[in-house]
Parts: sequence; structure tokens; C-alpha cells
Amino acid sequence: MKVAILVDGGFYRKRASFLFGDKNAKDRADELVKYCMRHIDRDDSLYRLFYYDCKPSEKTVFNPLTSKSVNLRKSVLYAWTNDFFKELTHKRKLALRMGELLESSAGYTLKPETLKKLCRKEITVDDLCEDDFRLEIQQKGVDMRIGLDIASLAQKRLVDKIILIAGDSDFVPAAKHARREGIDFVLDPMWHTIKDSLNEHIDGLESKVAKPPNNNHDPLHIDYKPKVADNH
Repeated sequence: MKVAILVDGGFYRKRASFLFGDKNAKDRADELVKYCMRHIDRDDSLYRLFYYDCKPSEKTVFNPLTSKSVNLRKSVLYAWTNDFFKELTHKRKLALRMGELLESSAGYTLKPETLKKLCRKEITVDDLCEDDFRLEIQQKGVDMRIGLDIASLAQKRLVDKIILIAGDSDFVPAAKHARREGIDFVLDPMWHTIKDSLNEHIDGLESKVAKPPNNNHDPLHIDYKPKVADNH
């Protein structure tokens, strides 16, 4: 079979950090390719690996707890992400598909569990700390690009099989189209919990990594705490 592998980058980076630990940009890029190749059987061939993500934010955001502005361009994550994308551009048969960040939505919000404690009056505003907040920035255009590529690959019969590494249901219409075109469509959620109803829209569910212990928290709730780089 000729196989195309599509990776939701934001999803993969969070799951990989949880499952494989923190790594530098080069090692994470190497790991990504190796993980994807676990889906390629001996008699299969890789058509291309498509990676979808957004460039890191350069916005300056206000932290409501510290009353200070945080320049995300000076954060460690900003430098790491750019290095990671640069490493990916050197990988054979890998195509980057970049969406955009909805910068107007960037801001710090209370974590859900903290908000519940506040509403139950278990804590007060005076008890809040930086760990009770997380920075949220919405992506724009990533899901659309994934859907368009799935439809194009299927319509032109460029591949026999599509592997999608993702964790949500936004791909369902594209998956339906691919299957109607006779494409074998497999989802790899990397053990992230998905809705049972998704099984009717895919041909297989395969995570190419050992299942994590049940007592571990959901890695998709890993928080983004931008650390400012030391310029000295």
C-alpha cells in the first residue's frame, strides 16, 4: 500500500511530551518521524508525511495575577518551536502545512478545576497563584488544511491508506469522503480518549505506543507556561 500520514502538530506535541517526556527540538523531530514510520508495514511505502501546526505567537499578553505583560517572543517555547519546525524542514518526504494563530483570542484563563474551587468557595482570589492560570491561543486553519488534504489525496487516488494522528472529531466529513473513495482510513489518537461514535467513520484505530497507566492525568491538559529566555 501507498500510505500518507497526517499529523495534527499541536495534538502530537502535547501527547509526545506526556508519553515520551520533554526533548530538545531535534530529538522531538527525529522522534516524530520514527513514530510515524511505525505505521508503515514492510510491504508498504510512504507517500508523504504531512505535519500541520501554527507558528508560535509573538504577542505580548497581560497576566492578570501578576499584573505584568509577558512577551511571548522572548519565551523558551517560542525559540524551541521555531527550531523544531526548522528541523522538520530537513526531513525527507515531510511537508509542513502551517495555519495561523487567532492572536485576538490570546490570554490567560483560570484552569477549570480552579474555577470550580472558587465557585464552591473552597478558595478565594487571594489564594490564586500562577499555576492556577493557563495561556490559551486558538488555532485557525489547521483543521481545514487537514480536511482539504484528505479530500485531495482520496479524490486523486494518490494513496491507498491514510493515517491521521489526531484526537478530535473535526475530521469526520473528510474521513467519510475518503472511505467512499475506497481509501483505508486509520486514526491514531495516541491513547487519547475519543468518542465511541467515531469508530463508525474510520476503518481502524491504532496507537503505536504503549498505553499509559490509567492513573495519569489527561496530557491534553498540560499547561502552557511561557518561560522567558535568559539573555545573559
